[in-house]
Amino acid sequence: MYNIKTQLLILFFVLVIFLDLKSQILEEYEFPRGDMRIMFYNVENLFDIYDDTLKIDEAFTPEGERHWNKGRFNKKLYNISKVITAIGQWELPEIVGLCEIENRFVLEQLINRTALKKFSYKIIHKESPDRRGIDVGFLYRKDKFKPISYEAINVTFPFAANKPTRDILYVKGYNNSNDTLHIFINHWPSRWGGQLETDRKRMFVASVVRKKVDSLFLADKNPNIIIMGDMNDYPDNKSVTEVLRAKHQYNEIQEEELYNLAYYLQEEKGKGTHKYQGEWGVLDQIIISGSLLMQNNSINMTKDDAHVFEAPFLLEPDKHYVGSKTFRTYIGFKFHDGFSDHLPIYIDLHTK
Repeated sequence: MYNIKTQLLILFFVLVIFLDLKSQILEEYEFPRGDMRIMFYNVENLFDIYDDTLKIDEAFTPEGERHWNKGRFNKKLYNISKVITAIGQWELPEIVGLCEIENRFVLEQLINRTALKKFSYKIIHKESPDRRGIDVGFLYRKDKFKPISYEAINVTFPFAANKPTRDILYVKGYNNSNDTLHIFINHWPSRWGGQLETDRKRMFVASVVRKKVDSLFLADKNPNIIIMGDMNDYPDNKSVTEVLRAKHQYNEIQEEELYNLAYYLQEEKGKGTHKYQGEWGVLDQIIISGSLLMQNNSINMTKDDAHVFEAPFLLEPDKHYVGSKTFRTYIGFKFHDGFSDHLPIYIDLHTK
């Protein structure tokens, strides 16, 4: 007959096996994890509750028209941390790009006052001149990624210098396998006022990104470049295809070209990160240099390593159109207690 120590030992091994099997069972919206998971998420108006006199943020205060208070702010933090945790599956993403965050303070609250705290995320952020005060941000796990340098690339429109927009955040760093990565976090000008009227703004921002990319191609042999963000354009719009020159044909990969994984997700997989008038499209894009698609590269991926995160808790029934829609924080000025009007997008990288 087994003694108590033997019984406990058997129970321990059964538990280990159970947890191991559980970690390998994926939901239909989950995919096998690579060595490095990198995600981008437009979190839709992550503001603190305080009025900044230099920003147009009054709506997101307790006295403002959205009645934004500490309880709602904390719930928003919890919701975002839930998304990041779920995307990571059993190990959280090594790199997280975010947009529509107000300042460094909200990022500090996110990584220090939620379940993200135990993963020791660090922040790269710089205040941008956007009038509403919304910025882009970069989170990284310090045990998985080591920044070398970063730059907030200013965007000044020659035709509208008095209308500032978000900076482009560029981060250079390396992973634990000493692979150098060049990462751009973007939030291009919105379509507010009409697509045609705002096209030239997005095309100008695309030209700023392209100029920096060209300098990387000149300075380094086959750099590993990742451009991600809310472009407020779709993968087949001119800003992406003609100005940024992101390709979407994968039959002959060139190391010093850019390839748009969002085009593959939208056109071949039928996915979307944002729903407008009943139609899903991929406004949130990840574009990479050809070197990352070369399987002989020390760090690489395929187009099938790009995904839109479509967890059911991020969606709700669409009563006006068919199917589902994003589960938002607000609908108009009514608090809806959801997540965002965008779905996250992510990629998996594999190292040799």
